[in-house]
Amino acid sequence: MSELPEKVIKSQPIYDGRIVRFRVDTIELPDGRTTIREIVNTPGAVTILPLTEDRRVRMVRQYRSAVGEYLLELPAGTLRPGEPPEEAAVRELAEETGDRAARWRYLTSFYTMPGVCNEIIHLFLATELVSGSTNHDLDESIEVVTLPIEQAWEMIRTGQIRDAKTIVGLLMARILECDAP
Repeated sequence: MSELPEKVIKSQPIYDGRIVRFRVDTIELPDGRTTIREIVNTPGAVTILPLTEDRRVRMVRQYRSAVGEYLLELPAGTLRPGEPPEEAAVRELAEETGDRAARWRYLTSFYTMPGVCNEIIHLFLATELVSGSTNHDLDESIEVVTLPIEQAWEMIRTGQIRDAKTIVGLLMARILECDAP
C-alpha cells in the first residue's frame, strides 16, 4: 500500500458536541507545502427505505433548521456509541414511523460530504412492515407520509425531494428493483 498523500502535522480540536466534533488539521502536501483542512467528525448514521407490499414508501416530513425548510426524507438517525448500524436502523424506523419490519436488507453505505466530513450513512431496505406507535425524540416534530414509490421518484425529478440521503435511497431502490425483497 502506498503512503498517504497528506501528512497531518497538527490537529486542533475546536468543538466537541453531542453529535459532531470539529477540528482543524494542518497538513503537509506531497510537494512540501502546508495547508489547512477543516474537518467535521460524526458517529455515522443510518437511513431506511421502508417499502410496503403495494410499493409505497414510508417517509417523514420535518423542519430542518440548518436549511430553514421542511424536507421530505426517508427515516434516518445517528448511530449511538458502539451501536451496530443494523440495530440503529431497527430503532430509527420504529421511532420515526412506528413501523417494525420482518425483513431487512443492507443496500449500501455512502459518504455525505467527504471534502469536510467523515459521516458515513448505512442504507437499509425494510419490508414486511407492521405498523405501531412512534417514539420521536423530544426535539423532533415529524409527520409520517406514505406515497407510491413512483411518485417519490417523480418528486426527485421535479426537485420536491432534495435531501441527499433520501435521493440515494430512492434511486438505489429503482436501480436494484427493490419492490421484490
